[in-house]
Amino acid sequence: MIARPPALCCTGLLVLGLLAGCNPAYLVQAAGGQWQLMKTRRPVAEVIADPATAPATRGQLEEATAAVAFAHTALALPDNGSYREYVDVGRSYAVWNVFAAGPFDLALRRWCFPIAGCVAYRGYFAEHKARAFAAGLAADGDDVHVAGAVAYSTLGYLRDPLLSSVLQLPGATAAALIFHELAHQRLYVPGDTVFNESFATLVEQEGLTRWLAERGEWAALCRFGNGLERARQLRALLDEARAELAAIYRSASPEAQRTAAKAAAFARLLGRYRMLRADWREPPYFDGWFEGDINNASLGALAAYDRLVGVLRVILASEGGDLPAFYRRAERLAQLDEAARGEVLGAITAADEHGPGNDCQARATAPAG
Repeated sequence: MIARPPALCCTGLLVLGLLAGCNPAYLVQAAGGQWQLMKTRRPVAEVIADPATAPATRGQLEEATAAVAFAHTALALPDNGSYREYVDVGRSYAVWNVFAAGPFDLALRRWCFPIAGCVAYRGYFAEHKARAFAAGLAADGDDVHVAGAVAYSTLGYLRDPLLSSVLQLPGATAAALIFHELAHQRLYVPGDTVFNESFATLVEQEGLTRWLAERGEWAALCRFGNGLERARQLRALLDEARAELAAIYRSASPEAQRTAAKAAAFARLLGRYRMLRADWREPPYFDGWFEGDINNASLGALAAYDRLVGVLRVILASEGGDLPAFYRRAERLAQLDEAARGEVLGAITAADEHGPGNDCQARATAPAG
């Protein structure tokens, strides 16, 4: 399964999953969970037309349908039948992901799958199975993190449906997630999580900016830009904590001393976040992540997914914002092996994440007419 936090803008991790695995029991639960969802799917148009559909659900489906059409026409993302069917999953999350890392290691453990390649988590359709697997890893000494996720993707191998858990997302977050998942269908490199997630996150950010601007939703566009800036601030805190922890883990101190130093470093991270948050007068916040157990696994889960967004933004800008041209450049990068791809991307100076533009606030507060 392929997981990512959406540009650090939500308090929970969103998950995209690929149902393939080498462990028979794991494959059975994955296939069974997929079948349970797919057997109840209905065409979105049918659900919208059904008089029994709640008005709120109908409105959410109409909004999602418009976002899917925008993804196809304005963002040049795949049109393969995905998101034309609806499934009520009957719960807040579609899947749960398990992340793990050694007690003195910032690198996440990886599991390998036939199609997705090696990824840094295991996904489960049942929460109790995810937590049981995590408990086993913890018993062996690992730091573990379990994250509920509202969505998953099969990378176009199946027609992915719209899930009720996605429709519950606030504001334009559902549209952003649709753009992100379709970006994975547009380009996916087995085994390179950072490149895949950075690519999809860049497409998500660019897509959401264009979607909100076309609809004239300037206040929402301002909030989105504000969220990107806050994510940048949080990322700086996390980078500082990682550097501090890495020094602790490299030290030759006794294990008990390193354990105490590790706990103190995470406590300082929490304190620095609270100081940062005190200046934020309205959402988005990142409280959900800090309310759980903060450890190597949760830090790693939040670390890997948008590291190359700034570099890819430079490439998009060099193509004049032309997304199809950007996709072709990304495809050429995808044909390189991981080391060569990293060398090319490493030579590019990353751009800062940017919001919707300097005139955002002016447009948001301007009188109508």
